[in-house]
Amino acid sequence: MLRRMNKMTLLAAILAAGALGGIAVRPAEATPPQGFTAVNIVGPSTLDRIHTKSEIDDHIRIKSEDLTDVYVTEITIVPGGHGGWHSHPGPSIITVKSGTATFYDECNDFIRQSYAAGFGFVEDAGCVHLLSNEGDVDLKVVVVQIVPFGAPRRIDEPAP
Repeated sequence: MLRRMNKMTLLAAILAAGALGGIAVRPAEATPPQGFTAVNIVGPSTLDRIHTKSEIDDHIRIKSEDLTDVYVTEITIVPGGHGGWHSHPGPSIITVKSGTATFYDECNDFIRQSYAAGFGFVEDAGCVHLLSNEGDVDLKVVVVQIVPFGAPRRIDEPAP
C-alpha cells in the first residue's frame, strides 16, 4: 500500500509541475516520412564476421565481431519530401544518384548539409537524423545499410 501511495504521490507531483511549470506530459511522437519511396534492391544479406582495412593507408576500417545484415535500397524523395526523423542501429552509406540531398544530423548539431549527385555521406549509428529534398527535382539515393543481425533497420524518432 505504501508503495502504491508513493507512486500516486509522485504522479500527482509530476502532473502538478506540468500544470504550473508548463511541462507537457505526453508521449513523444515519431515524424513519418513524406513523399518518400524506398525500393529494396538486396537484403537482408547476412554476413559473417567482417574484418577489413585499407592496404593503402590505415584510414579505412570496417569491423564486426558478430553476424550483420546488409541491405541495399534505392530511395526516391519528391521535392519538399523527407524521410522523417529516425536513427539506425548501424551505419548507412548514402550515395546521391540524382538531385541534391539535404541532411540534418544530431551527431553534427543538426547543421544543414547538402550533397549533390555523385557525392555521398554516412549516417552514423545511433544519431537522430533527417534526409530531405529541398530542391525542385526528385532526389534519388542508393543506401548500403549495415545493421546487427536481426535488428530493425530504422528506429522512428520524434523531431528534435
